[in-house]
Amino acid sequence: MANESVSSSQGLVTLLGRLCFALIFLMFGARHFMSQTIAYAASQGVPMASIAVPFSGILAVLGGLSILVGYRAKIGAWLIVLFLVGVTPMMHNFWAVSDPMSKQIQMIMFFKNVSILGGALLITQLGSGAWSLDGRK
Repeated sequence: MANESVSSSQGLVTLLGRLCFALIFLMFGARHFMSQTIAYAASQGVPMASIAVPFSGILAVLGGLSILVGYRAKIGAWLIVLFLVGVTPMMHNFWAVSDPMSKQIQMIMFFKNVSILGGALLITQLGSGAWSLDGRK
């Protein structure tokens, strides 16, 4: 009975963790198809922004959905890794910002992404847990 309780609580916590993790990619990934987002990325020096930005949105949404429902979550996490490795240094290059306040904001955003990258790398190795499509028996 005790093992069942621990397993149940671990499943619930893992599911909530996947939801919290995936939320940012699901909420903001769709914005990568908006002309304003593409224009902003182009202004930041993103090459071929009209192709790269929607492609990054596809990575974010597919990776986020995969992790949320726990279907091939390790692959979904690799999509998020690819997304973050591409986006983070291009969009949050604090080392190139001269305004102190903007530099601070970009540094925070950069390291937020590095932290999320760490979580994605954990998911690539540990998977999505028992309460997921991957975890069904």
